Amino acid sequence: MVEQKNWTRGGLHFRDVTVTVPFDHFGRSGEAASAGENAATAASGKVDLPDTIDVFARIIATEADSQKPYLVYLQGGPGVEAPRPGVVGGPGGWVKRALEEFQVVMLDQRGTGRSNPIGSVDGAITGLETVGDDPAAIAEALSFFRADSIVEDAEILRRHLGAETWSLLGQSFGGFTTLRYISAHSSALHEVYFTGGLPAIGLDPATVYGRTWEGMIRKSEQYYAAFPGDREKMRRLGDLASVGDGLALPGGARATPERIRLLGHFLGASDGPEKLHYLLDLDFSSGAFRHDLAASLPFSGRNPLYAVIHESCWADGTVTNWAARRAMPDAVVNDPTLLAGEHAGPESLHEDPELTPFAEVAELVAARQWPGLYDVDALQAASVRGAAAVYFEDAYVPVEYSLATAEHLSGVQPWVTNEYEHNGLRADGYRVLDRLIGLARG
Repeated sequence: MVEQKNWTRGGLHFRDVTVTVPFDHFGRSGEAASAGENAATAASGKVDLPDTIDVFARIIATEADSQKPYLVYLQGGPGVEAPRPGVVGGPGGWVKRALEEFQVVMLDQRGTGRSNPIGSVDGAITGLETVGDDPAAIAEALSFFRADSIVEDAEILRRHLGAETWSLLGQSFGGFTTLRYISAHSSALHEVYFTGGLPAIGLDPATVYGRTWEGMIRKSEQYYAAFPGDREKMRRLGDLASVGDGLALPGGARATPERIRLLGHFLGASDGPEKLHYLLDLDFSSGAFRHDLAASLPFSGRNPLYAVIHESCWADGTVTNWAARRAMPDAVVNDPTLLAGEHAGPESLHEDPELTPFAEVAELVAARQWPGLYDVDALQAASVRGAAAVYFEDAYVPVEYSLATAEHLSGVQPWVTNEYEHNGLRADGYRVLDRLIGLARG
């Protein structure tokens, strides 16, 4: 099935395209069970996965029937849909720069937005009804929501649009997906742009998380140096969260100290320290604080895949086994004021009612042996040109691993900068993308 709708607004022209793609592009259905990689799945027999899934994209252009080449935006996450027009940065945003010479393809990655979104309603998982309610079956189904499947979805969309090649812009996890695309289908790519998204290849994710913990310790200390009174506030907040089942939040959610620690994700963005300071400036007993705290915590029910399969995006032929928690340094364990970033742990899945249905699923996902994502020989042989913004102080993607991966991409020029944090594309998108285009084209 292919559906398409055209519309115009604010001087821009839009095409909404939905294509139907195979749920399993690789013929891997049931392999994990037969190979003994997931004992629970093996015990329950082969999983009856859906045959197909619908994938949605919104194409933006500055003129009707545009003949400009396509630039596909691959969103960060995983588990988050593409941004919508009107909220993508305004006149200084990257979309304005991209539209000068591209049609922009906003792809909702499978499981997000309008691409068969996965979530929970009233304690039941939605979006995978045909799989049933067995946690092992759901975990098996979610193994098809990684970068390898997203790339194959995109290839079907590319062929549907009649594009011989197209270009990619990958932010964070979108960069991981871009690297997989080069590894699997480099001949389909004209240019590639990475922003905070060159991942490590072939490492235990705990090794990577060990480096991100070091960065978060440094960022925590820098934050308290800038806002000295906030360390005691954070300590007091942790004490409140340690009582009973945790700090009560709107909607029945709660937060124990390890979940409170995740407020450190603010420190990975250029404007984040101020946002965290203003949050801590509220009266902890007020309704305003409880609502703002709930909205500030990552790994929420709004995008459950972000919590459930987050660590798997690092798994290049490895088991994750709650890698961020395994890598947590003793200094962090012993000091609740040292904050975490994208360090997923099981607590979020037990403390948010919308994530609770995924708790057992997430344990099975953490125990899964994942296939490899990247072929180093294919990366080295690829001739696709591009550029990569590598942020020296990136809280989530360590600079040394990004540069090691860049060594395998002869056509991709790295731009190492301390001007931006991980959110550089959102903070100063026009300039960042313009710089990358210039680097790629010499």
